[in-house]
Amino acid sequence: MGLGFEKLVVIAVIALFLVGPEKLPDYAARLARFVRAARRMLDDAKDRVREELGPDFDEEEWRKLDPRQYDPRRIIRDALLEPPEPRRADPEPEPEADLDAEPQPVRRASGPRALAAYDDEAT
Repeated sequence: MGLGFEKLVVIAVIALFLVGPEKLPDYAARLARFVRAARRMLDDAKDRVREELGPDFDEEEWRKLDPRQYDPRRIIRDALLEPPEPRRADPEPEPEADLDAEPQPVRRASGPRALAAYDDEAT
């Protein structure tokens, strides 16, 4: 995030004005407890995942799953620079229908258990 010393000082000064000098130590202690609790929960979750996945799942696997490594610009650039896949041979093209010809009537089945007519030109 790029939090340098100067930015932290500005944040502290703004917090001092918003909270006030008498309540600032209490809020700072609360923030510290929250950060410790969040870090503890994250470490517990990592340990639990490591236990369930076994010893084969190491730190390198965690790095592969890090979503910050996927830069959309790099993915698009790599896709554009890849050589195109060879084209497959197209099958014989179907003969084009004559648009000026009159449509053929649909043949209907007859009989007591006749199937419904199938119109292959219907959409």
